[in-house]
Amino acid sequence: MKGSGVSPNRNTYNILVHGYCKLRWLKEAAEVVELMRANDMVPDIWTYNTIMRSLCNEGKVKVAIRLRDDMESLRVMPDEGKGVKPNAVTHNIMVKWYCKEGKIDEVSCVVAKMVESGFSPDCFTYNTMINGYCKAGNLGEAFKMMDEMGRKGLKMDTLTLNTIVHKLCVEKLLKEAYELTVKTTKFGPDEATCNIIIHGFCWEGALEKAFLFYNRMVENSFKPDVITCKPVDAVTYNTLIPVLCKEGKLDEAFDLMTEMEKKKLGPDRYTYIAIIGALTHAGRTEEAKKFMSKLLETSPNMISEDTSQILISGDMDYSEQVTNFCTQGKYKEAMKLFQESEQKGVSLHKSACFKLMDGLLKRRKSISKASLSD
Repeated sequence: MKGSGVSPNRNTYNILVHGYCKLRWLKEAAEVVELMRANDMVPDIWTYNTIMRSLCNEGKVKVAIRLRDDMESLRVMPDEGKGVKPNAVTHNIMVKWYCKEGKIDEVSCVVAKMVESGFSPDCFTYNTMINGYCKAGNLGEAFKMMDEMGRKGLKMDTLTLNTIVHKLCVEKLLKEAYELTVKTTKFGPDEATCNIIIHGFCWEGALEKAFLFYNRMVENSFKPDVITCKPVDAVTYNTLIPVLCKEGKLDEAFDLMTEMEKKKLGPDRYTYIAIIGALTHAGRTEEAKKFMSKLLETSPNMISEDTSQILISGDMDYSEQVTNFCTQGKYKEAMKLFQESEQKGVSLHKSACFKLMDGLLKRRKSISKASLSD
């Protein structure tokens, strides 16, 4: 470039820095910055933000912080004065990193420094913090941030809404999750929002409420609260069908599967696994075999023959129940199921066996400790 009589400017160097950072070649990006300085050119805020973001993505946060602190003290040309001042993007890079790592206290410090520097937290800052608080299990602070956003006229994005709705459902606060969805209609809940709520109702065994919500989705409007949601997708069906199967409502499950086919949304392997497993569990083994044979003929890549044998033998059903009992600490019930499966010649999945063995060992150790203390 120089041989052609053209001198590289700051944009030229920034393009190189961006390219190297995209390739995760941070050493080469740093060398470009040094080259800029050698040519009496001060790297601008865009240069530093690009490198800082890449450093954080690589987990080198201490280096990123050092770079941020060094930015203002840089002085290359006497007439250019002091170096580069961090902007809102610089602060948001640090907010995002600390939230990702669950270091919420550090986030507050960054935001305080951001305000001191004359920058107000923007939509990105708040959305990132709300996500961080939800992941840390601090719903109170998440709602506090949400209210603060509203007062400032800032909009929460759909991804953040879905994070809060999911957290509320996990905490079994389904009423609050639904009310929040109603309240935030201005920027529109998407399919994911609706599916999270349906999944929450199903998880709690509130099948009627799940279907009421589903029917409103199908109608594409929610009454009396006018919430417009995008049409149902494959995830919606694959959430409802397994629940119907577990409840033994196979006819309703088949109806939904037919509806799914009409809308060209599937069914997929998750749908088939749920249906075949339910037929097997209900003792309708012949139907399960016919269904499987038809599936292997029409869609051979949908499900493997090994999986089909596992489903029809009842392995998946036993494995799931044993795992669930172990998770609940009900090792006696898990052991009874294990013995029952052995008598029937059903082999449990490896993960279920390991879960049971691990639980029994832990139980034995706790019993031993208790007897020693006595």
